[in-house]
Amino acid sequence: MDCSICTTMPSILRPPRNTICGSCYEGAKTTIALLKKLEGSKEDHGKSTDKSTVNNGFSLSSSPLFSCEPQPLEKVIKWMKTMKETEEEQKKRIAFLSSFVSGFKEQLHADILLKPGDNGPPISAHRALLASKSEIFKNILHSDECKTAPESAITLQELNSEELEALLEFLYTGTLALDKLEKHVYALFVAADKYMIHYLQEFCEQHMLSCLDISSVLDVLDVSDLGSCKKLKEAALGFVVRNIDEIVFSDKYEAFSQKNQHLCVQITRAFLMETRTKRCN
Repeated sequence: MDCSICTTMPSILRPPRNTICGSCYEGAKTTIALLKKLEGSKEDHGKSTDKSTVNNGFSLSSSPLFSCEPQPLEKVIKWMKTMKETEEEQKKRIAFLSSFVSGFKEQLHADILLKPGDNGPPISAHRALLASKSEIFKNILHSDECKTAPESAITLQELNSEELEALLEFLYTGTLALDKLEKHVYALFVAADKYMIHYLQEFCEQHMLSCLDISSVLDVLDVSDLGSCKKLKEAALGFVVRNIDEIVFSDKYEAFSQKNQHLCVQITRAFLMETRTKRCN
């Protein structure tokens, strides 16, 4: 008997749909039985106290996609619907919080001025935001000098006008356009370390690590030495050691060595330790 499911005949020549071979019949029975078994499963996997619970209370252990047990189709659909609702809620929350950015751009009720170190024009900001983002700013704003007049200003000598604007943009938005980040990443990293803006420091660190190459590694090593990021410095040192011939004989290294003699000593020691390790192996 020709089977309407597994036949190789063209569709126009296939037999009526009520004809089916024994193999397909048994397969259909098994599939139907499995679906009934899954639909009948009432076990609740969402009560697990897995440590992977995120801030919104959702746990990966309750997700049908991460469960080792078979899940009814309706549970998967319900879970996907919940995830969609969570995503929409997050979007609304982000939109609500981002409205504070307009306060910065339009300088609504700004009560403090920040001056760059290049004698550029001051930029208005909000004391509450600065204090909430940085413990150092909080201490500065609590000083008697800044408490007195609304027109009081804080000068950030290490930043020029563009760098200061980029810093404030990040403090208000939590992110920065790629072109601005690439241009000011070193200055922002140093400022983040100085003013204890930890998220900005991590943000800059991740960018530098992802873009580490021959042309940037000495700058990264230099700036990591100014900050307190051990991970970044070790990554830069390791990159220099692995590419030491190409880096040490470059013009950039000659200029680098004149102002960073202690780092050159560290590079030499790291290279010798790497060479010794290879010999021992």
